[in-house]
This record gives sequence, C-alpha cells and structure tokens, in this order.
Amino acid sequence: MDRVFGPAEAKGGVKVDPSKTAVVFIEYQNEFTSEGGKLHAAVKEVMGDMLDKSSAVAAAARDKGCVILHAPITFKEDASDNPNQNLGILAGIKADKLFTEGTWNAAFDEKMRPQPGDKIVRGKKGLDAFPGTDLESILVDNGIETVALAGFLTNCCVESTMRAAYEKGFNTITLTDCCATTTIEGHQAATAGTFGMFSSPMTSDEFKAELL
Repeated sequence: MDRVFGPAEAKGGVKVDPSKTAVVFIEYQNEFTSEGGKLHAAVKEVMGDMLDKSSAVAAAARDKGCVILHAPITFKEDASDNPNQNLGILAGIKADKLFTEGTWNAAFDEKMRPQPGDKIVRGKKGLDAFPGTDLESILVDNGIETVALAGFLTNCCVESTMRAAYEKGFNTITLTDCCATTTIEGHQAATAGTFGMFSSPMTSDEFKAELL
C-alpha cells in the first residue's frame, strides 16, 4: 500500500482543521437505510438514529468548510465487476444481487443525498474505499490531513477504510454513533475495540465540537 504521508509527515493526532478535513460517508444507500432495502432488516436494530446524526454532522461540517465525500458501492447485475465474487461478503453480494447499479436499492438515502459542493467517490467495488477509486486523489488534491469516517458496515467497509487511511498517514477519526452493522455485539467490538487501534473514535457531538 502506498503512503500519502511518510513517517516524518504523517498527520495522526494533529488538531482538526476544518479546511483540511474530509468527512467520508460510506454506503448511505437504500439497500441498507430504507424499508425495502435487502439489507435493511439486518442493520435496522443497530442503526437507531444514525441517519439523523449523520445528516447533522454533514451539515455542520459543510458549514465549517470541510470536504464532504459520499462513497457508494454499486455492481453490474451480472456481478462481472465484483472483485472477489466467490468469497466472503462479496460472494453474498453477488448471490443476492445487492447494490445493483441504476436501481432504487443502490440510490442514496433521502436524508443523505449529496448536496451542492459535495463530492462522490467513484469506483468503489470492494470493502476498503481506496482501491480502484478516486478517494485518495480527492483527498490529496484538496490538501486533506484529517479523514472522518461514518457509514456501513461498522466492522466491514468503515473499518477497512479506516485501516487504509491510517496506514496512508492521515489523521483518522471514526464517528462511532454514525455507523451501523448487523449486530450490536459486532458494532461494539469495532467501536470500543479495533477502532481505537487505527483512529480516534468520537461521537458525532464530540466531532462537531472539534470543528469549532
């Protein structure tokens, strides 16, 4: 994995500067967020009010001049662009025809639709939002030092992206109450466990206070 910042320049632990901060909202799509989405029932219990909290973070971060990024995942109906379609969670995506491009299921949730000035990460086909996408180039081109992460699933795409951002040298923040996964136990194991190894875990209110 290429590093954005070398050892002497790594940004971990720097004070949050909104002008150098990006908030990445991962997979806020109807497949997860909305009644009728194929995965909604699996995450509904853990979601709680995360959509309202995420929307509030997005509004506050926009107001303070942060870069707002949306990282959806989509696949062709035949899964020919699925990078590991016979193993693990990506095999399940193929089998159940999840996040099919051009469908309501793959569309952004109404509360989290991109607003003017927001940026959409293109090309996400796997769990980590960096490989095969323009995420890194967007961050570098905008002089980003701090990356705050939120979305689905806590212990899958959010955690995979968190680990990559950390390894690349970004000051990495995870928004613990703006994530959800399929079990409360899995969510807590990530937010109270592995998140602290690769990021600064914060609640949405704590993060908004950092932007002041």
